[in-house]
Amino acid sequence: MKTFFKWLAIAAFASVLSACGYNDFQSKDEAVKAAWGEVVNQYQGRADLVPKIAQIVKAYATHEEATFEAVTKARSAATSFQITPEVLNDPAAFEKFQQVQGQLSSALSRLMAVSENYPQLKADGLYRDAQSQLEGIENRIKVARNRYIVAVQDYNVLARSFPTNLTAMAMSYKVKPSFTVDNEKAISTSPDVDFGGKK
Repeated sequence: MKTFFKWLAIAAFASVLSACGYNDFQSKDEAVKAAWGEVVNQYQGRADLVPKIAQIVKAYATHEEATFEAVTKARSAATSFQITPEVLNDPAAFEKFQQVQGQLSSALSRLMAVSENYPQLKADGLYRDAQSQLEGIENRIKVARNRYIVAVQDYNVLARSFPTNLTAMAMSYKVKPSFTVDNEKAISTSPDVDFGGKK
């Protein structure tokens, strides 16, 4: 009889553990970390490409020193930001990460705009190759960010749904931050478009 109650207690304990979602939290947390790793990997690829593009553009546009300094500074900030697993659980650190990556994106946009003023640069094969690589990396960044957003959404739904939210509270599993748009209010407003026509 004692053996029966012992096995019954083990079965009850196992069903409580599976119902509490502990294992689901572990698998979803690992999915978030893996997705984050891919985001970081793509951002690093972009940061590694920046010096090559800047060097090519600099050969043609020597008087654009302010742009080159901005790119160098933004790349330095992006690569010096310490990316640790704690970033995923710290909204302020996550926001800082987004901020430094946004600054690098902005500096790269200015660098690419400079290149538009130099037709001979746009014809340079090295520049075209680097630009193509950058476009590919930017696309992979978008895909990696999207996968991360989905992984975080799955984790956060588990952390906020009943009864697994009780496990989240007991184990201090907090909702994880996700990517946001820098200026959400500005992009939600329709732009004024003037085609120069008369009414």
